[in-house]
Amino acid sequence: MSCLSVYHQSTPDIPNKVLTHLEDIAATLAEHGVRFERWSAQAPVQAGTGQDGVLAAYRGPIDRLMTERGYRHVDVISTRGEQAIELLDEHTYDEDLVRFFAAGRGQISVRAGEYVYAVYCEKGDLIVVPAGTRVWIDGGEHPHCVAVRLFNQPQGLVARLTGDKVAQGFARLDD
Repeated sequence: MSCLSVYHQSTPDIPNKVLTHLEDIAATLAEHGVRFERWSAQAPVQAGTGQDGVLAAYRGPIDRLMTERGYRHVDVISTRGEQAIELLDEHTYDEDLVRFFAAGRGQISVRAGEYVYAVYCEKGDLIVVPAGTRVWIDGGEHPHCVAVRLFNQPQGLVARLTGDKVAQGFARLDD
């Protein structure tokens, strides 16, 4: 189940609120320009489905988002076991961070002002974080994720570390 835990950055061990309803998560994140949705596959996606199969299963929503937001590139990343999908230090991107979770899970933490919004994402979840927003990404101790990424630059997103150590004070996904 998707979940949003909201923390004041001075109390990283005690959430101010925890939300599990899609509408509540989406509305809370929207206050900070973050988009959160749930997508359904148009065709079955089986274990081992390759990039083309994943993209075909979600072609409609992917095309709509690309047209709506002007994204020019799409790919699929797949991680399992030792492969990491994380960047645990706080960073920003010059363009939107767009992730659709076709399988698996991950946590994307967004810092807005004095608050941290830790978004636990799983199969079917789309998150779009605006360019320049402070984030960190955690795939967990045993990463498993198949994610569709949308972006504008052919090389994809390049993380720019902020140098702030705030992320180190928060529990990891599997803690």
